[in-house]
Amino acid sequence: MHRLPALLFVLLCTSLSAISYAADSVRVRVLAINDFHGQLEPAAEAAGSPGAASLGGAAWLAAHVRRLAAASPHHVFVSAGDLINASPFISALFQDEPTIEAMDTMGLALNGVGNHEFDEGVDELLRMQRGGCHPAFGCRFRPRFDGARLRFLAANVVRRSDGETLFPAYEILQFGPVRIAFIGVTLQATAGLVNAQRIAGWRFDSPWRSINALVPRLRTQAVEAIVVLLHEGGYAGGGANDCPSLSGPVRAVVEKMDPAVDAVLTGHTHQSYVCRVQGRPVTSAGSAGWLVTRLDLEIDVRTGHVLAAHAHNEAVTHDIEPDPVVAAIVQDAVRVADRHDRVVGTLAGDIGRRGAFPADVARGGTGESALGNLVADAQLWATREAGAQIALTNPGGLRADLLRSPDGRLLFSDLFAAQPFSNHLVTLTLSGAQLRELLEQQFARARTPRVLQVSRGLSYTWRSSAARGQRVHDLRLSGRAISPGSTYRVTVNDYLLGGGERFGVLDAGGARTVGPLDVEALEAYARAHAPLRAPAPGRIRRID
Repeated sequence: MHRLPALLFVLLCTSLSAISYAADSVRVRVLAINDFHGQLEPAAEAAGSPGAASLGGAAWLAAHVRRLAAASPHHVFVSAGDLINASPFISALFQDEPTIEAMDTMGLALNGVGNHEFDEGVDELLRMQRGGCHPAFGCRFRPRFDGARLRFLAANVVRRSDGETLFPAYEILQFGPVRIAFIGVTLQATAGLVNAQRIAGWRFDSPWRSINALVPRLRTQAVEAIVVLLHEGGYAGGGANDCPSLSGPVRAVVEKMDPAVDAVLTGHTHQSYVCRVQGRPVTSAGSAGWLVTRLDLEIDVRTGHVLAAHAHNEAVTHDIEPDPVVAAIVQDAVRVADRHDRVVGTLAGDIGRRGAFPADVARGGTGESALGNLVADAQLWATREAGAQIALTNPGGLRADLLRSPDGRLLFSDLFAAQPFSNHLVTLTLSGAQLRELLEQQFARARTPRVLQVSRGLSYTWRSSAARGQRVHDLRLSGRAISPGSTYRVTVNDYLLGGGERFGVLDAGGARTVGPLDVEALEAYARAHAPLRAPAPGRIRRID
């Protein structure tokens, strides 16, 4: 007799509880990207798998962001670094000003700076925020550049002279009755990933220490909800929304963060994952705008604490109409860039980067790639008048495969996509002992080595199981053993020479001769060697 009223009472209490919970909390949707790299058009290889060309593109990204934002009264769109630089031709030609314009148009609010934001130096990054024409190139895209409305954040990029941060450490945003602090940090290794001269006077502090130091300050401002935009990443080994096992530097950073941090949006490794570390979401949306992370937060109105946090990576598909305003910006960039493009030769077949990625090496690869071999050969050929015998280039400088078009024509924009940094080549003299030490420095760090790409004639074997400093064997040039006491003329780019990747032995190189830009060398080589073909593999061998 009393069971039905009792059941109704339970249901009524449950309903009232849900209504009270909803009234006492606010839902905020955070939409996030990372490692966009000026990819205004759909990226042919963004997802790293067949069919990826049907994903991404700024106009479709804008449309998806608008769709996802419309489902939540309270929302914000943010980025976890590498928004610009290492970009395709249509953005890089204009110093990434079209990307800034597109992101402002689609409502990007914040960007926690990444390492690539520093590729062209601190002054150029400040210009991106503040505006003004480039001191050397002027304003190529529009008659004027007013700078980004979106705000850069950099909690751990500190001026040595006075301890001031390059950009604000955090931004507090209001969503109805609740507030969220967004902290932006980049990886501490940034100093070793860019030309040291371009960041002179600045240091890159520990990300987690910088974050933890801000928590008491935020609490004095009655802010309890904290989201970190961390440009540091890892590897999860699953799909876009999976996390079988998160590894890599990001895990250690997150585990040391103050428990007050509620969610961490990451980048750098171009991986996609949705993980939980110590109970909080840790996410990454791949790269090039082919995914956008949806982070839904439930925040208590009374305390300001995050009650629940759920994340999901959404694919930027082409089954919706692209945003017309952003599409017009992209088309403007394409139209102006086309006037600067040119045919530089022909391509016999695809020449790719596979093998050079750290993940390839982690899976047992040698570190050698067809594109790396080609670029090193081009740099050797372009600096032969400086006496170059060997050329070495960093795999991180290879940003896109060379893919054969139906008519086989090779455009300058194709080469620029592969080599977008415009680094000068420098030929210097090293002893055989120094050359061996240089190659050993590839394996000096605990993380997966970044294996330099080598020009034809140079060959060696490396053993991953050997002790550090003893991994390189059978080092030869044109079949003859490298003599420790002999000298050799070696070409590298000024990124490596300036401290990138921390090959310190290069500091000892003498008799330096500055040569052309890397992309100029590749263009000259392509014109002289049409049709371009993938060089034969086998320069680097691995024994485990």
